[in-house]
Amino acid sequence: MTELPELSGKVALVTGASRGIGYGVAEALVARGDRVCITGRNEDALKEAVDRLGSDRVIGVAGKAHDEAHQAVAVERVMDAFGRVDFLVNNAGTNPVFGPIADLDLNVARKVFETNVISALGFAQRTWHAWQKDNGGAIVNIASVAGLSPSPFIAAYGVSKAALINLTAQLAHEFAPRVRVNAIAPAVVKTKFAAALYEGREEEAASGYPLGRLGVPADIGGAAEFLTSEQSAWVTGQTLVVDGGIFLNAGVA
Repeated sequence: MTELPELSGKVALVTGASRGIGYGVAEALVARGDRVCITGRNEDALKEAVDRLGSDRVIGVAGKAHDEAHQAVAVERVMDAFGRVDFLVNNAGTNPVFGPIADLDLNVARKVFETNVISALGFAQRTWHAWQKDNGGAIVNIASVAGLSPSPFIAAYGVSKAALINLTAQLAHEFAPRVRVNAIAPAVVKTKFAAALYEGREEEAASGYPLGRLGVPADIGGAAEFLTSEQSAWVTGQTLVVDGGIFLNAGVA
């Protein structure tokens, strides 16, 4: 990023943001003037992301999202660096298994829930107590269309995202009126995380989408920018489906 706008005075924490959707979200928030803390597991990848986004406005905290010590350090670092945390975007997620749920290793299921659901709750609790409870703000959880309907062969992921969507509603109810909480449910977005769903067959994969293409991280970044802006000041507890129209095909023979 070369030319940055004036600072907005707002600060965001975006988890799982060294690449992919999280990076796209961080990029959108920096582009409007927010200062941002990003997290990720790989310290080198995180540093590269910070450098690309602009180290004068972005900091990185390496660690695993489900690690409570990492959650505490990330929130402490953003408060120490910027003095506030207006927005939280829970993007960190995992999908380590592909196959029928009947044969799913329960330890793997626990790992999926720890990363995709429990970590989001942990970060929400910490940002709430550190700043948002008294000062307001917004939380955005990155869910998935897999959480809205059956998702064959990635059922654990889908069930975890369904739980995240419900957690969004629970937090929205409890954190109102000071903090708005919403979710975004993307379909397939062109990232390393989702590469197995389209690599080598992108044209075929995109053919079922009414808008004629797969998503890109900027599509989700724009949605997150909206849900953390004053333009969405009367929106809470909602899940915004960003899917290129793929759900329009539901029930079509």
